[in-house]
Amino acid sequence: MRVTGNSMYECISVQVSLSGYVSKVESNGVSVSSGWMTADRFFTDPVFRRRYDDVKISVFTPKFTLVPEHFFAPHAAKSLLSEVASIEDAGNVAYEPVPEMKSILVFSNSVGETLSKAAAETVLRADGNKAKVLPEVWYMLSGLSAIPEYNKVIASFADGYLYLVIAQGKSLLLCNSYHVQDFVTAEYFIFLAMKRLQLNLEMTAVYFRTPLEQSDEMSLYRYFKSVDYL
Repeated sequence: MRVTGNSMYECISVQVSLSGYVSKVESNGVSVSSGWMTADRFFTDPVFRRRYDDVKISVFTPKFTLVPEHFFAPHAAKSLLSEVASIEDAGNVAYEPVPEMKSILVFSNSVGETLSKAAAETVLRADGNKAKVLPEVWYMLSGLSAIPEYNKVIASFADGYLYLVIAQGKSLLLCNSYHVQDFVTAEYFIFLAMKRLQLNLEMTAVYFRTPLEQSDEMSLYRYFKSVDYL
């Protein structure tokens, strides 16, 4: 949180899924999350009635692939994504650099597109500019640098998908999404990934970008050193 003179720096992040959204407002060093809200609440939500110094909008889409910069060509974006995800002919394929990874994230944000577009039109920066809608996994990758530990585990869970990013130091070990039935299955994929990468759960903190039910959070505490939020 930054304060300049008498002006307080205030920012908001909006995570959009098929079933709704989560907003997080950071003001005066305090972050407040709305928890999961249904889409019909969006246009009456009071936090969207003012402007912010910074606005971040993410959409949960499992359709993505991370490509090293030297292997990427803009004209081949759709072809690259079609190798790992089912893309309709009219599917919206975009790409965004991830400088920290020296890679390009190729994605389709057609999932939850209506609400994410509404968020971009409604939630504006103080200067009136719109925020770019980016995949949830882009923010997860960018968030790795904010974790002080050597083992870095970031997860998000929404609409029956687990999004998981794991790194050691500056080396990215895993970036993937998993279709899961429930949170118990999501936990299974986290544990399986940690085992395959030979990472010790009891010595590792896991960071979530989405709200967790208290029972799910307590379940994770049984295995990880700590459970935190980004």
